[in-house]
Amino acid sequence: MDVYEPGTRRKNKARERHMARRSRRAPALERVSRLAEAVHLPGGERIWGRISLLARDAWWYARHTPAVRLAAAVIVLALAVLFAGSYVVQGRIFPNVWALGVHLGDRTVPEAAAALRDAWNTRLRIRLVDGERSWTATPAELGLLLDADGVAEAARGVGLSGIPMGYEIWPAVSVDYDVAQNFLLDLTAHTDIAPYNAGYEWRDGEVVGVPGHEGRMLNVPQMMDRLMRDPVTIVRSGHLDLLMSSLPPLAADPEPYLEAARRIIQNPPVIAGYDPFKDELLAWSTDKTVFASWLEVTPDGLDLRAETLGPFIEAQNRTLNPSGSLRYLEPQETREQLRQAIRDQRDSILLRIRYRPTTYEVVAGDTGYRIARKTGMPYNLIEAANEGRDLNRLSIGDVINLPSRDVTLPLMPTPNKRIIVDLDRQRLVAYENGRPVFNWLISSGLPDYPTYPGVFQILGHDEVARGSSYTLCSSAGCGQWEMYWFMGIYEVQPGLMNGFHGAVLLPNGAYLGGGSVGAPYTFGCVMSQNDNAKLLYDWAQEGTLVEIISRDYPPQSQLGQLALAS
Repeated sequence: MDVYEPGTRRKNKARERHMARRSRRAPALERVSRLAEAVHLPGGERIWGRISLLARDAWWYARHTPAVRLAAAVIVLALAVLFAGSYVVQGRIFPNVWALGVHLGDRTVPEAAAALRDAWNTRLRIRLVDGERSWTATPAELGLLLDADGVAEAARGVGLSGIPMGYEIWPAVSVDYDVAQNFLLDLTAHTDIAPYNAGYEWRDGEVVGVPGHEGRMLNVPQMMDRLMRDPVTIVRSGHLDLLMSSLPPLAADPEPYLEAARRIIQNPPVIAGYDPFKDELLAWSTDKTVFASWLEVTPDGLDLRAETLGPFIEAQNRTLNPSGSLRYLEPQETREQLRQAIRDQRDSILLRIRYRPTTYEVVAGDTGYRIARKTGMPYNLIEAANEGRDLNRLSIGDVINLPSRDVTLPLMPTPNKRIIVDLDRQRLVAYENGRPVFNWLISSGLPDYPTYPGVFQILGHDEVARGSSYTLCSSAGCGQWEMYWFMGIYEVQPGLMNGFHGAVLLPNGAYLGGGSVGAPYTFGCVMSQNDNAKLLYDWAQEGTLVEIISRDYPPQSQLGQLALAS
């Protein structure tokens, strides 16, 4: 007979629940026991048994005692407050906050701003893309400005939102309009593809037409609109697609000028370069394939294609400058000369060889006027190239600027005619096609009014010209002389020109030098006997070259050397 005891059922149920928990914890206890056995310490089984028992009891007690749970929660909260407080007190950004790929956590606001600026200036690049073509630019080059301080402050304001998943701050970016626009305009030199006008090729022994096709041009206004609207997305992606516009060719059909192109290409003109200072003629050959590639069709007819003619000009400039020479072909002028020759259907083309500016180093005995005579450059032109400098106060080793020699030859030179004037021997020799046609005595300038040596050219004709000098001035005024058969060759100063002439009729009715030549008599010009001056006047057209030599300025051409030796 069972005896009922109060509370027995409740105790049995509690014991059952306890045994169930023990059964659930059995695998863990088994692992602890196995660990104890593996340690092989004396009494290890009893030690680990006690530890596991204490741990089970403590965990059960904590779960079933509200005061313990509250104390644990308070401890966790206190640790969290201490953690957050340490960041707040030190002014640091909480962990796991990012911007521009830079981790800003654990940094102060100034440190974060500095890190952002460093990444912005040294690491970040924007890739500019047009199909398979691409370029890179720094944000600064694109005119993009970062508010690093503002981004750092925003990162601090995020607080603990970055824990645990992380938090990204979008950069605050503005655009400098002028910088961005200038960059894009400069970029067009690399991005733009010129349209191809119809042209021609020499193929399998005949001339064939090549149709034109469209080009591409960077659309700067649309690009600026895109930059201004959303610079942040461009920075975050590091990518900017270029907006290109199509450019139609000026002429797409080669057929209208095919016959004219055939005539030119089948017999390409002979091309030569002429150096008027050295009187040197250089011949350059081109084959039919190369010449055909130069031609293009425009609404006005056949023209020259700059992109294929350019390499030819560059190649000739390299031959003209084997060791740092100053000679070159000017591209735009050369193209125009070739274009005109094609329009005129000439069988030969003469290109002018030009000279770059240079410098001169002062040596003992130099003055401004002495340098002018040694370099063949009129003093006023040297003075203009050294504006603000006193050429009367020079020291050994000083370097002065010399303008391009081309300033003394403003007209297209006439290569088959050349006048040589020898100041030391007071003699003139004129050549045509390398053969002397005139040879006579002249009178050059007096020591106080010297004739400049150098290479010049005939600039104009005047049957009777007038001049004067302070030596002709008196209380009654300044008289004028008359010069017959005058041809100007260079300016001494603006409005005052020296040149060739014949007899000079003075205000008193006498002739300068008594009408004689052979010794310096003039005020800077080159005077011939009147009849000889008329012959020279009629023979020398504008552009005819004049080489004036002296002991200071030796012959520049072979004809000058020939005249000196004659």
